[in-house]
Amino acid sequence: MPRNSTVPCAMNSEGRHGSSLLQQWQADALLLLVALIWGSTFVLVKQSVAHFPVYAFLCLRFALAALVLLFLSAQRLRALRLHTAGAGVAIGMLLFGGYAFQTVGLQYTTASKAGFITGLSVVIVPVLSTVLLKHMPERYALLGGVLSAVGLAVLTLERDLTPAHGDLLVLGCAFCFALHITAVSKFAPQTDALALTVVQVTVVALFSGVASLTTSGWLWPIPGNIWLAAAFTGMLATALAFTIQNRMQALTTATRTALIFATEPVFAAVFGYFLAGERLTNRGLLGCSLILLGMLFAELCPGIHQRSNPDLHKGDEP
Repeated sequence: MPRNSTVPCAMNSEGRHGSSLLQQWQADALLLLVALIWGSTFVLVKQSVAHFPVYAFLCLRFALAALVLLFLSAQRLRALRLHTAGAGVAIGMLLFGGYAFQTVGLQYTTASKAGFITGLSVVIVPVLSTVLLKHMPERYALLGGVLSAVGLAVLTLERDLTPAHGDLLVLGCAFCFALHITAVSKFAPQTDALALTVVQVTVVALFSGVASLTTSGWLWPIPGNIWLAAAFTGMLATALAFTIQNRMQALTTATRTALIFATEPVFAAVFGYFLAGERLTNRGLLGCSLILLGMLFAELCPGIHQRSNPDLHKGDEP
């Protein structure tokens, strides 16, 4: 990822003493790996829910992830504090909302479009951060929001100027994920990252199970390809990815994390091209370009990194 000269200064002003540039590079690289893993799942999930109930698939995916995490962290959960449990439940509800909107939306739109619309969360994150912290957005963030909104319109609106049903559902997912990133950035430095991951993943599994039982139900026996898809998304895209995110966000800000996650829709489009033969029209490419440009304006504006998450360094000042 490109760096600008303000990053080391921002790190110092946020009081993350002892966090070297090497540590920052490692955090960035691991978060980029998370974006790549998530981008690779759009085609797989779309193909899976075409033949299997949405909420049942989510329940299976997150239940497998929860079992893996419980096996790895059983002893650490004994010291789980009420504060961590409460934060994990709240974050898990946001995560469930994001995946529910995204997975249902994938039934009515392409993996490439869903990836780019989900990527709008990185424009929403700095706005949420500044609003919640009582700071007005920078002018570059506002410009980024306008560019992304125009790009979203170009990408998703039909000829009668109405968005497709699936596009609106995935947009709801973007808002939930933006809230999720902001919440993790606030709570991760104060809690055990692995315990926080276990709680939120378990919450998503439980909510998905309840939603499945009250709506579409289950299909028995579960096909082998669904087990494989749930295992891949559960272990890599859920257990591993969210553990990395929760740990690495303790070393950085919500806004910087969002910038790195801006690469997720690019990975989604690449995998959609090679695995599903999806093609974006010239209009679609223009819309995606405007969204990415808006993301960069919103995330690279001067000064926003210094203010995006002051909770990271409370108590660090002498």
